[in-house]
Amino acid sequence: MSRSFWHGKKVFVTGHTGFKGSWLSLWLHHLGATVKGYSLKPDHALSLFEAAKVGTWIDSEIGDIRNQSALSAAMHEFQPDVVFHLAAQPLVSTSYQNPVETYTTNVMGTVYLFEAIRACRSVRAVVNVTTDKVYENQERLEGYTEADRLGGYDPYSSSKACSELITSSYVQSFFNPDSYVKHGVAVATARAGNVIGGGDWAKDRLIPDLMRAILYSQDIVVRNPESVRPWQHVLEPLYGYLLLAEKLYTENVKWNGAWNFGPQFDAAVPVTNLINMFRTQFTGSFPQVSVINSVTHETNLLQLSIEKSTNVLNWKPIWSLEQTVQKILEWYLADPSKSYDLCLKQIKDYENEREGHYA
Repeated sequence: MSRSFWHGKKVFVTGHTGFKGSWLSLWLHHLGATVKGYSLKPDHALSLFEAAKVGTWIDSEIGDIRNQSALSAAMHEFQPDVVFHLAAQPLVSTSYQNPVETYTTNVMGTVYLFEAIRACRSVRAVVNVTTDKVYENQERLEGYTEADRLGGYDPYSSSKACSELITSSYVQSFFNPDSYVKHGVAVATARAGNVIGGGDWAKDRLIPDLMRAILYSQDIVVRNPESVRPWQHVLEPLYGYLLLAEKLYTENVKWNGAWNFGPQFDAAVPVTNLINMFRTQFTGSFPQVSVINSVTHETNLLQLSIEKSTNVLNWKPIWSLEQTVQKILEWYLADPSKSYDLCLKQIKDYENEREGHYA
């Protein structure tokens, strides 16, 4: 990833008030990009967006991805070079409670995004961020590759698989690689594993639940403790998104398609193992952990193959799971008024370590 590439680029980020969107917006600002965010208000009073005052560093517009005219107007006015699409209903549990909202946001939101891009001639690169859960999960040991069949048991996973299909259809119909000279738009999708890091306060997620228990001396209830997930620090896939968008912009349709961003194989561990890593690194009194059976379907085993991203894009994760846990504890146990400074410190730490890793 080139700092000089991003300096001065105009970048449109949907979902900028969310956990990943806030980190991405801060990183883009740090790189010197001009950022416009379009998203609903943050859904939590302790959100990273509010804590790090993200709205003071970028142009923030509060809007609904399902409002086609408002989304189109925002993009047309800004005239971005690059678009990152992260706006979504992101929770499996909420998708069972509100399937219609999940589908209208994740499916029609994608349609409206691409319609806005069609009408905006400035856009050159688009990254639609979906999820590792787009695959038809067969509980197999080997990781899923980008060529594997899409599926989705629950409404969230299904809606994200639909977003992938919509992206493919728009590429073939309106942004076909064979007609790149005419339309000038390169498009990719990014499928990331379970992303964790400081500033996530969403309900029904392991790390926010665990950190609330630690900070407020509460017990924690865990669903499916033996479920295996591809845990990774939020900065790992975000670096992949930035690298991919740069390639799409500079080398265009060569980089079209789907890309997996996940941890090394040994970082895909059961929930219990991850909790024990926190127990080992946390020096205070650790919460009492109890287990309940989930009332909704959840996969027991999910792993991604990152061979394509590693060998073709030259991306690979650099932080171990132990380092990730350390960074998470560092963030949540710090003074909340220093959230922006801490985010920037961790971004710089990551950049420096990555530079050293490839030196």
